[in-house]
Amino acid sequence: MSTAVAPARTGQVLADLLPASRVRDVALVVGGAALTGLAAQIAVPVPGSPVPVTGQTFAALLVGTSLGARRGVAALAVYAMAGLAGVPWFANGTSGISVSFGYILGMILASAAVGALARRGADRSMLRTAGAMLLGEAVIYAVGVPYLAYAADMSLSAAIAAGLTPFLIGDALKAALAMGLLPTAWKLLKR
Repeated sequence: MSTAVAPARTGQVLADLLPASRVRDVALVVGGAALTGLAAQIAVPVPGSPVPVTGQTFAALLVGTSLGARRGVAALAVYAMAGLAGVPWFANGTSGISVSFGYILGMILASAAVGALARRGADRSMLRTAGAMLLGEAVIYAVGVPYLAYAADMSLSAAIAAGLTPFLIGDALKAALAMGLLPTAWKLLKR
């Protein structure tokens, strides 16, 4: 009987290392939503921007990468739906639709992208993890910035200045943190 690892196309994500069950999947989805909500409370205002710097995007990308695309999307969808229903766990303890809600929609799509990449091994090396995180951030901005422009009645260039440019250094730091965390988790778990 062979115990070979599945091909990279159908590889594992970190959450797959836990014993499989529906209870596990529900707990991971709810836990991923809660982690994102908790990280959103780490919020620092950015002068001239209606969007704060938060831990929310890092948590969303970490959730997508460690849970995989399907569970990651489910976790971020639970996070978004609960926030729309009134749970005060968006940035700064808010809920409902705001000018920054597009970033939350982008996080759902980004969790699918980084989750699919993680299943192909993108979370096992520092360089590939950085690439996956930066791609995830790009997806978030691709949805969030145009939504900000629309919702705040700004030009696209003003939305880029208020909702993208001030966040680039922080995003690079988040990618660097993920570069250390995810490959290290895999190395520790292989022992």
